[in-house]
Amino acid sequence: MTDDSGLDALDTAILRVLALDARATFAQVGEHVSLSAPAVKRRVDRLRERGVIRGFTVRLDPAAMGWQTEAFVELFCQGSTSPATMRSAVEHYPEVVAASTVTGDVDLMVQVRARDMRHLERVVERLAAEPFVARTRSTVVLSALVRRPDVPPAPEG
Repeated sequence: MTDDSGLDALDTAILRVLALDARATFAQVGEHVSLSAPAVKRRVDRLRERGVIRGFTVRLDPAAMGWQTEAFVELFCQGSTSPATMRSAVEHYPEVVAASTVTGDVDLMVQVRARDMRHLERVVERLAAEPFVARTRSTVVLSALVRRPDVPPAPEG
C-alpha cells in the first residue's frame, strides 16, 4: 500500500532509518526493515532516481562549532518584495541557516545562528539594512527542546 507520495511502507521505513543514520549500511537498514541488503539497495537507488533522496549528510552540533546563540528574525518588507529578492539577499549570510516566506504581517522568517549576542546583533543590523526591509523583530532561542531531522512519520497504528 502506498501513500499520497507514492511511497510504500518499506520505502518509508528505509527513509526513517537513513534519516536517523545516513551511514547505515544496506545490511543494517535491511535488519530494521526485514529486507536483504540487495533489496534495500534497489529501493534506495529507486528513491534516489525519483528525487526522494537528494543526498546523504551529517547532522552537526552548532554549539560544538562555536555557534552558541540562535534567533528567529522576522523581516517586514517595504512594498511588494518578491521571494527571489528576499532569497538573493539572505542567502549571502552564513549565519542564516533557514529562511521562509510566511503568512501574516511578517514577510520573511529567518533562522540565524551566531557566536554570541554581539555577533547576533551585527547580523540583525545587516539584515535590517537590506534595501527592502522596513523593520525587523527578533526572538532569541533560550533552549532548543525538539530538533528532528526530516524523517517520515511513523505509520499510524
